[in-house]
Amino acid sequence: MIVIFTMYITLIPVIFAGILNMVWVKLPYMSLWTRPMDNNKCFYDGKRIFGDNKTWKGFIGMIVFAIVSTIIWGLICANLQYLNDHNYLYRNYDNSLSYNVFIGFLLGLAYALLELPNSFLKRRINIIPGKTSEGIKSIFFVLLDQADSIFGCVLVICLVYKMSIKFYLAYVLLGALTHIVINMLLYLGKLRKNMF
Repeated sequence: MIVIFTMYITLIPVIFAGILNMVWVKLPYMSLWTRPMDNNKCFYDGKRIFGDNKTWKGFIGMIVFAIVSTIIWGLICANLQYLNDHNYLYRNYDNSLSYNVFIGFLLGLAYALLELPNSFLKRRINIIPGKTSEGIKSIFFVLLDQADSIFGCVLVICLVYKMSIKFYLAYVLLGALTHIVINMLLYLGKLRKNMF
């Protein structure tokens, strides 16, 4: 149970950054950044590269919010020894401002980058942006949608805290399940158009 608690303590900045970014992309500010990352370009198959939902506003927003969340969470952890001791980010490195800015940047970048291959794949098989597939494929894509960014975030944690592949995969699974619950709550709060 302590291990799961420690996993969550470590991922708190990413969880909050993801929620803040979801709110941010819905706000009517920085409309110039709402441009799709693929600039409406198509791949050689004639289909969009990523689609309309992958915007520069969301990409940059995720990085900025991850940095801010990591700094704030680092300050909280620094004042509560239990949280600091049960955070994988601070097991081998000092909880400092420069370290938190760097780790926050990496977490946000990994989160945003690892969503792109999934969007690319979904465009290839004609899944509408923001939607999931029909039938048996829908289960695969619901899981992939929730796990893609977590693969990257846990990989960043691996850079500062050594873990086995089994532990890494368990961490990704926990993150994906948490992502599903958060998406359900965001949907109920009308911050998402669909639950999955």
